[in-house]
Amino acid sequence: MEKFTVDSNNREEVIDITNMVLTLVNKSEIREGICYLYVPHTTAGIFINENYDPDVKKDILKKLSDIVPFNESYSHVEGNADSHIKSSLIGNSINVLINDSKLVLGKWQGVFFAEFDGPRKREVYIKIK
Repeated sequence: MEKFTVDSNNREEVIDITNMVLTLVNKSEIREGICYLYVPHTTAGIFINENYDPDVKKDILKKLSDIVPFNESYSHVEGNADSHIKSSLIGNSINVLINDSKLVLGKWQGVFFAEFDGPRKREVYIKIK
């Protein structure tokens, strides 16, 4: 198992981590297998989605903020309840197949880290088998 860090610059941000993941897949020398990715944070997440049009990332953040607004009357007093809820909706782990030493992603897909309580330095754990 390995880990790498992701630095966010904004409170909410979607960061393309596809190349970081690919680097570790190539380093592993696994030709056929699976890549497990896990984010050990309660206000961040990880997902796969379109990686061609950057507006998709903006639309995802906007819709999540529409569904889970920042300024609601939440019981959680730290001021980041919306971040916890968004993280729960997105999820904290994904699995990606590996074929011929490449991630099995659709033509337009990428792997994204979702920050909901930044800016922060975060960790992503990766296990390749």
